[in-house]
Amino acid sequence: MTVLFCDVTGSTALGERIDPESLRRVMARYFETAKAVVERHGGTVEKFVGDAVMAVFGIPVVHEDDARRAVRAAQDLREVLTVLNTELADSYGTRLELRTGVNTGEVVTGTEERLATGDAVNVAARLEQAAQPGEVLLGEETLGLVRDAVEVEAVPPLELKGKAEPFRAFRLLAVGPRGPTITRRHRAEMVGRERQRKLLEDAFANVVGERACHLFTVLGTAGVGKSRLVAEFLGDVDGANVVRGRCLSYGEGISYWPVTEVAKQLGAEPSEAPALAAILGEEPTASSPDEIAWAFRKLLEERAAQRPLIVVFDDAHWGEIVFLDLVEHVADLSRDAPILLLCIARPELLDRRPAWGGGMLNATNVLLEPLAPDETEELIDRLLPYERIEARLRERILEAAGGNPLFVEEMVAMLAEAEAGDDDRAGDVAVPSTIQALLAARLDQLDAAERSVLERGSVEGQVFHRGAVVALAPEEQQVDGRLMTLVRKDLVRPERATVVDDEAFRFRHLLIRDAAYDALSKATRAELHERFAVWLEEHAPDLVELDEVVGYHLEQAYNYRAELGPLDNAALALGPRAGERLLTAGRRAQRRGDLPAAHGLLARSSALLPPGADQRAALVDLAMVLGQAGDFARVDSVLGDVMAAAEDAKDERVRWRAELVKLEVLVQTDPTVTMAAAAVLAEEAAAALEQLGDAKGSLPLGGCSATSVRGWERRRRRTCSGSARSSTPKGVVIRSSPTRFVSGSPGRSGLDRRLRSRGSAAATRSSPR
Repeated sequence: MTVLFCDVTGSTALGERIDPESLRRVMARYFETAKAVVERHGGTVEKFVGDAVMAVFGIPVVHEDDARRAVRAAQDLREVLTVLNTELADSYGTRLELRTGVNTGEVVTGTEERLATGDAVNVAARLEQAAQPGEVLLGEETLGLVRDAVEVEAVPPLELKGKAEPFRAFRLLAVGPRGPTITRRHRAEMVGRERQRKLLEDAFANVVGERACHLFTVLGTAGVGKSRLVAEFLGDVDGANVVRGRCLSYGEGISYWPVTEVAKQLGAEPSEAPALAAILGEEPTASSPDEIAWAFRKLLEERAAQRPLIVVFDDAHWGEIVFLDLVEHVADLSRDAPILLLCIARPELLDRRPAWGGGMLNATNVLLEPLAPDETEELIDRLLPYERIEARLRERILEAAGGNPLFVEEMVAMLAEAEAGDDDRAGDVAVPSTIQALLAARLDQLDAAERSVLERGSVEGQVFHRGAVVALAPEEQQVDGRLMTLVRKDLVRPERATVVDDEAFRFRHLLIRDAAYDALSKATRAELHERFAVWLEEHAPDLVELDEVVGYHLEQAYNYRAELGPLDNAALALGPRAGERLLTAGRRAQRRGDLPAAHGLLARSSALLPPGADQRAALVDLAMVLGQAGDFARVDSVLGDVMAAAEDAKDERVRWRAELVKLEVLVQTDPTVTMAAAAVLAEEAAAALEQLGDAKGSLPLGGCSATSVRGWERRRRRTCSGSARSSTPKGVVIRSSPTRFVSGSPGRSGLDRRLRSRGSAAATRSSPR
């Protein structure tokens, strides 16, 4: 959401010079004007405070260009104040000036007192306070969303109250003409779309050959490549007159905006088409929509008589009903005129006009699907050479973009910019704010029930099950119908289910899932994650990854409640439940040799489990996995804490298991440690654990069970073949890392002394007689 704060400077001085009642009239006039400007651009005035106005863009309805609307509103407010100042100068000999701050970010909406709260609101207020009279300051996030439509200059980093780091801001200099929300750079050759391009070329050839009118509509979601396909087609067209009009998403008197643009490009004069005078800005004459449509059709036919005419209408899904009627009028009734009416629209056009082009033999609708995976990879290679992007990042872009060229281009561009600037983000792929705005606006257009179903599905993940949605949305009685609508709207698609006797769906893009999930409040996420974990335990008890999945969702529920705080007893119980599930999953991953997974699961488990025996056991397992992975320095740190805690709790079982892990690391890193001495200590630990009722305690700890160590020692003896060297055994050393234990670390000296004493005794026993 984008927030605009503006404040009048000079009102205090004005209050000293004019009567309070006059001042009230002046400020009322200003507030009235500000409210009109904000609402004209689709914003909502949150409140008036003193001389300040706070407006929000994105509440109650989200638009993909909310940031642009806010910036345009800020610019318009400066301009309308000029008119008000003329009146003030004449009446009171004074002037007012505005200072404005505009910022974009996440907010919490729908509180009882206010429409929006959050850091983005606070920063917008701080920017307004930092601005000079007549100045508009933009936050960095806002600039990222409007970069193609504004001219700015950076100001020195600002020290904003409540911000630990200097804040980057930009002074607004100018706002460009209205255009597409995102300006595509088309830095690479077009990939794919050969069939659709051939259809376009054939349609135009038929227009020229038959001297006929044809309505051709290219449909597709935002960023899928509609404009690029049309641009490539037009680039190869010879001998045609190409004119363009764009439907606007908002504004006053925009019904005929694209028609007016086309008429002006064709040099229309009111004298030759009096019915068009009203839309050409001339003195209005009495005319009806039918008369305007008739006059516009005649204009096109006259120009097409000279050479073939291509009329491109962009963003037709935003077109008013009267405009759509006009386009179909031209397509239906034009005769003996080579006219290609080329409309570019999103699928929402068919929601508003289900019969668009239907029943006309001279109409074609083409739906652009996302690129195939191999085509997406080719696009990435063309945008950024293969050797400059890690395989991990390529996979992340492929997964997130879902074949959408715009998403690929924006993510690769952000990656390249971070790389060029030696930015910390160069090692990761972030989702640009432009894409987030597009997706948020698309989801906001859904029916409230459809959006709720989509949000519930997002809790499970990119693939979700119908049964889970039913469980998470018990108030929704038409889940099946909602899901089918979402499939038709190309937001989800059917997928193979992993839960028996259920149906599954996959989000069309991972980014759509993320946008739906981000729309949920943290409190709602916590509740839904917990409820989903319960549902999964009941309906998929045989799922192989049940512990990992249930543990994850319980972990999310606990973490969100911890962020919101304070934790009640029910919330506190989530941590141990999640920790136990993740501990079981981590031990399973270790047994199958998946050390990275085991490390992650055990680390998360130990962070969730409360201090006690279970947490100490989880930390011992974590230390063992770190040792197997060769991260011996971290083993030392983890074991030091565990052994101290075990000592305090008199937990002999954990202490002995920790000794075994430390012994294993010493065997692999210290060349003075003999396997014979290690075998003696391992036997001692195994005996102690057996007495404690943990006969298996030493078995999963890698190479340091007594049995395995004795095996190593026997092989060492065979290798030495009774040579004199065996009289001074040095052991078999497994060096998996040059890292050594730090001298004096917790528990080290006692273990060293015991190993040396066992080593001397073992050496005596193993000497030749």
